[in-house]
Amino acid sequence: MGTFSTSNRSAATVTAGIDDVWEVLTDPDLLARFTPFLHRVLPEGDDHWVWEMTKVPVLGSSYSFTFRERMTFDEPHRIEFTHDPAPGRHEGAGVEGWYALQPRGEHTRLETSLAITVELPVPGLLRPAVTTGMKGVVALMGQRFSAHLLQHLHARSV
Repeated sequence: MGTFSTSNRSAATVTAGIDDVWEVLTDPDLLARFTPFLHRVLPEGDDHWVWEMTKVPVLGSSYSFTFRERMTFDEPHRIEFTHDPAPGRHEGAGVEGWYALQPRGEHTRLETSLAITVELPVPGLLRPAVTTGMKGVVALMGQRFSAHLLQHLHARSV
């Protein structure tokens, strides 16, 4: 079993109000519907969400992951998420990161940063190939999420 990580940071200004963008980012059902490989997001109590990923492709195989994140909301400006497994539970994946929203007149500046770590039944010798594959999957997820977000909000990136 090897541990592999990748990270991504992106930013865009969208032609939608901050409250509308916030509403999407805090709706677990919309997040799952808009994000490839994300099966569902289940709120757990007031401050945790359980993320269920399915069929994530890596080196010709597919893997499913379920992980619990502590969610911190500073409405409507910031969402932070930190991997926080339930006591006594080991999870083979987790994410650390944040969304930051800033009003820009009638538009919203949206920035995101995330670092993903997964355990895979792949030898560490294949780290460069796995990391490249992970970066590609994360980029695809981000591109498709962005497209769905803009479509849902009837907005565009400027």
